[in-house]
Order: sequence, then C-alpha cells, then structure tokens
Amino acid sequence: MFLAVAGVMAFAANTASAQDQQAAPAEEVAAPAEMTAADLLAGSGEEIPLHQALKTKFIEGGAGFMSLIIICLIIGLALSIERILYLTFSKSNTKKLLEQVEKALAEGGVEAAKDVCRETRGPVASIFYQGLLRYDQGIDVVEKTVVSYGSVQMSEMENGLSWIGLFIAIAPSLGFLGTVIGMINAFDAIQAAGDISPNVVAGGMKVALITTVGGLIVAMILQVFYNYILAKIDGLTIDMEDSSICLVDILTKYNGKK
Repeated sequence: MFLAVAGVMAFAANTASAQDQQAAPAEEVAAPAEMTAADLLAGSGEEIPLHQALKTKFIEGGAGFMSLIIICLIIGLALSIERILYLTFSKSNTKKLLEQVEKALAEGGVEAAKDVCRETRGPVASIFYQGLLRYDQGIDVVEKTVVSYGSVQMSEMENGLSWIGLFIAIAPSLGFLGTVIGMINAFDAIQAAGDISPNVVAGGMKVALITTVGGLIVAMILQVFYNYILAKIDGLTIDMEDSSICLVDILTKYNGKK
C-alpha cells in the first residue's frame, strides 16, 4: 500500500511538473503578442527613434488638428528667426559711433558726420543722420526729430510681433478645440455602444490629450522666442535713447564752439 501510494504521488508530481513546463513556454510565446505600440513607446520593448515616436503621436492625435498646430509652429518660428536676425544686424557699437561722429564734426563739420552715419548700419545711425539733416534748424528741432524718428525705428523693430503673438494664442486654442472634439467623439462612442467602458472612451480621450499637449508645446516654444525678441528690442531701445541724448549733447557742444 505504501509503495502504491508513493508511486501514485510520484506520478502525480511528474505530471504536474510536465504541465507547468509546457505552460511556461506557451505563456512566454504568447506574451510578446500582447505587446502594443504604447508599450514600445513607453520603453518596455524595442527602442523607438524619436522621430518615429513623434510621427506616431502625430497620427494618433489626428492629422487635421495636428497639421494646423504644426503650421502655427513653422510660421511662428519663421517670423521669430527673421526678427532675431533683423535685430542682431541692427545692433551696433554706439560708443564707437559717437566717437566717430564727434571726431567728424571737429574735423569736417556736419557733412562729415552725415557721411559717417550713412556708412554705419543700424537704427542708431539712421536716427543720428535724421538729426544731423536738421542741424541748421536748431538744436530743439534736432532733438524733436531724434525722438520722432526713434519711435519710427521702434515700430520697425516690433514689426511682425503681433503675428507671433497670434500664433502663441491660436496653437493652444486649436489643441483645446481638438480636446472638445475628442470628448464629443468619446461620448458618441459611449452612446453607440450603450456601455461606459475604458475601451470605448480611450480613443476619443487619447486624441483629446495629444492635441492639447501639442498645442501647449507649440505655444511654449513660440513664447520663449517672443520674450527673447522683446528683450533684444528693449536693449536696442535703451541704446537708442542713451545715444540720442549723447548726440544732442555733442551737437550742443559743437554749436557752442562755433
């Protein structure tokens, strides 16, 4: 009896062990089949390149709204780069320019100072030239001309900023619009299925969240460029105002020597 019981127990143990060994490979083979694209993007499977991941999210977010958001980013960046280049080339060494103008006035008079301003790039040199053109009308007229033309130069430096601000506002608005539409699609799916389950709601919610994230990212990128441009404009404005005061002082001193 003991031998029979031991034999039955050994047979049962061997059978259970064989079943476990057969089930384990089956589970190992079946596991990769359950892996989704989300698992890959999350890093649980094979590594996906960044451009491929962005392309996947772009498609999942809906080509319509995501295309509009990308267009806002492209146009906004183009305008920002154009302004940055314009402001960078507008920067000049005002201290050196003032020294050259003062030296030209002492050696060749107002006409020589005009030639120096014509040969120098930037809004400061343009303001100086406009002021020197009206030197014969008096220092008061020169001062008013410098102030007025300084406002014109500021307007030229701020050209295009309103469009950048528009794209900063439109990008998240498009994202929120995609969110609303995604929610509407989710509720339509719930109504059609007659059941509130995660699988029914997930599609619309995913579109909603991706479009919102895309719009906010575009707005943040353009906002950084916008603030950088404003900082450069403020620096040039302060430089123009300080240089204009120095020019009036130089002309006043030159007029006194005459």
